[in-house]
Amino acid sequence: MVFYFVIIRTFAIKNLKTKMNFTYPKAEKLKSKTTIDLLFSKGKSVAKYPLRLVYIAGDFGENRPIKMGVSVSKKHFKNAVDRNYFKRVLRETYRLNKHLLLDNLGQPYAFMFLYQTKDRLSYEEINKKTIQLFEKFLEAIKSEKV
Repeated sequence: MVFYFVIIRTFAIKNLKTKMNFTYPKAEKLKSKTTIDLLFSKGKSVAKYPLRLVYIAGDFGENRPIKMGVSVSKKHFKNAVDRNYFKRVLRETYRLNKHLLLDNLGQPYAFMFLYQTKDRLSYEEINKKTIQLFEKFLEAIKSEKV
């Protein structure tokens, strides 16, 4: 039964990949110190425990609709191994769910994606929270336009 599920799931993912671009290229990574400073000084945020998304609209010099950075607090995870694990999970959940953002954005945005607790959630829980967070963000920008 489990083997059958794995085959169907793999087939479904391969078919999805042909329709959408599930990548996180270097040009999409937020690395500019000035943009990050602007993000935290003038940006807005939405949260869905334990995740937070800080965002700001604007063109940041590149032809990308999204610039995304991830961060995990040293306060909550002292060991770099643990911080790096959660950063990998955040990048992966973003990579798989960024189509939710791309399909609904009208202008370029810069984001910082934060994990803000010492609770160690599973990948599935973080993925579910990421989807909820992106939907909450889309509602927030729709209400700003009105």
